[in-house]
Amino acid sequence: MIGIIGAMEREINALRGQMTETREDRIGISTIWRGRLYGHEAALALCGIGKVHAAMCAQAMILQEKPKLIVNIGVAGALEAGLDIGDAVIGVSAVQHDMDTSPIGDPVGMISGINLVYLPCDEIARERLKTAAALAGIRAQEGVIATGDRFIERIEEKQALRDRFGALACDMEGAAIAQAAYEMGVPYASYRCISDTLRGNGLEYAVNADRAAAASQSLIRTWMERYGEEYDG
Repeated sequence: MIGIIGAMEREINALRGQMTETREDRIGISTIWRGRLYGHEAALALCGIGKVHAAMCAQAMILQEKPKLIVNIGVAGALEAGLDIGDAVIGVSAVQHDMDTSPIGDPVGMISGINLVYLPCDEIARERLKTAAALAGIRAQEGVIATGDRFIERIEEKQALRDRFGALACDMEGAAIAQAAYEMGVPYASYRCISDTLRGNGLEYAVNADRAAAASQSLIRTWMERYGEEYDG
């Protein structure tokens, strides 16, 4: 079974409409639906915005549904000038840009306890997401996706994240899900479709979020139709 997590209704509503044989559970503000998606076993979650909600949802999904892989989908802001609305960034790794114990000598972004800055994404799933993006007609790049509990709007902050972490996109949930998956020994994959460009702002996001979310759901549909059978059972 594959686990799919999105933060907002617009990021999962088309997928939710395609699920059959569903069972619904509420955990805090999160909702997890278990059933069949495009003919394959899946758990689909609406986790809510932010790192704590995302981590709680991922932990609950892992313990309750026992997925073979967790994929975080949705929209993100671009940190790279070459990324346009609807393009996908497929995660090579995830980083929590607002994790900072550097005053005591740690690298910025290092997560105490597991002592990692960059949380890995599953290589097989990443390669298959690249193939699915091409088949879906979505322009995609691979790179680091940076996560923090802030909507990053100022270009100077975006460039700082790019310079410090080599990140291509920023979101508010991915690296928290990645941390939960890593600590629980579950493979993790992610991609985000661009809702606001490097010079974009909250207004650009509001205008383009639905378009980016639709692209994101198209990509996971193509991926599941091609590879979903491998995660059944």
